[in-house]
Amino acid sequence: MAKRDYYEVLGVDKSASQDDIKKAYRKLAVKYHPDRNPGDKEAEDKFKEATEAYEVLSDEKKRPMYDQYGFAGVDGMDQGGGAQYSHAFHDFSDLFGGAAGGFSDIFDSLFGGGFGGSSSRRGGPASGSSLRYNLRISFKDAVYGTTTDIHFKHNETCDSCHGTGCAAGSSRKTCPTCNGMGQVRTGAGFFTIQQTCPKCGGRGTIIDKPCTSCRGTGLQEKSKRISLKIPAGIDDGKRIVIHGMGDAGENGGPSGDLVVIINVENHPTFERNGQDLYCAIPLSMAQLALGCEVTVTGLNDKKLPLKVPAGTENGHLLRIKGEGVPATSSSRAGDLYVKVMVQIPTRLSTKQKDLLSQYLELENPPTEPKLIPLSQFEK
Repeated sequence: MAKRDYYEVLGVDKSASQDDIKKAYRKLAVKYHPDRNPGDKEAEDKFKEATEAYEVLSDEKKRPMYDQYGFAGVDGMDQGGGAQYSHAFHDFSDLFGGAAGGFSDIFDSLFGGGFGGSSSRRGGPASGSSLRYNLRISFKDAVYGTTTDIHFKHNETCDSCHGTGCAAGSSRKTCPTCNGMGQVRTGAGFFTIQQTCPKCGGRGTIIDKPCTSCRGTGLQEKSKRISLKIPAGIDDGKRIVIHGMGDAGENGGPSGDLVVIINVENHPTFERNGQDLYCAIPLSMAQLALGCEVTVTGLNDKKLPLKVPAGTENGHLLRIKGEGVPATSSSRAGDLYVKVMVQIPTRLSTKQKDLLSQYLELENPPTEPKLIPLSQFEK
């Protein structure tokens, strides 16, 4: 099941600084804090969602794990619903403590306008939220591509009220508190503050008879199943954006996107570096010394002939051209590199021992070999 991307929740970019993340969370916490919205379940849920996002993105250990692996990277790291929010702002005194934000920042966060300024009226078309979906695929499917079904939930326009939020036979009415402006002014003398209307939440209108299906939100959560094509050669961490499959917009606004994050499983035999594949095969000392021809089974189960030249050194890489990862933007594929590893026999017959002893006498190796750097040996 998909849930909203943490950066989307706070309304910040992935490159946002810690100060930007803290300011964004402060603004949402002030707006949806339970102390300010007693009995409002929707506000409480949004406060918990923002707090969960802040818990992860403000943590120097959790944020890199989330950036690389998504929600799977921070599962079990004490974030999420019901967790104790150790970094969160629990009350309004916490919201304005610390070095972040001065006097004007406090009023901006609380009232969205500053001193005597004007704030744009809300309630017009608003874009829906984009959703994040983590999709885990096999190594082979990432290399050669596949088609898979994904299941997720998102908000769609309510079927009963068609997004108006009003029950049948009723309609929105001008808010009597702000007279449709969405803002109210409080204060005395020259000192006045413009803030969001507490009655209509800045929309300028209210609903006397909310739709029973969506409780006045104009949106309904629905399950969705779509077929997704995974292109050949896709790499771990890549994103596939499906436009318009996120949450529906409000008041005629466009829907958000569904962002699918690809997580590729490791393969027991093959490793990948860009468009090239790597594997290793064990060969005997005699095969490396005399040379041989062997058959290598590729990732696609294709039988590939491989010629090992005489005198090939242990650890040498041999290339099989064009048997690597297909390129997503062209017809050219990468190469398959096979590393040859000498396999020393541990059980020898009497005849094998006699033959090796004869070879050793003919070879006459030095009894005091010259020392060489370890790095050279590993090459």
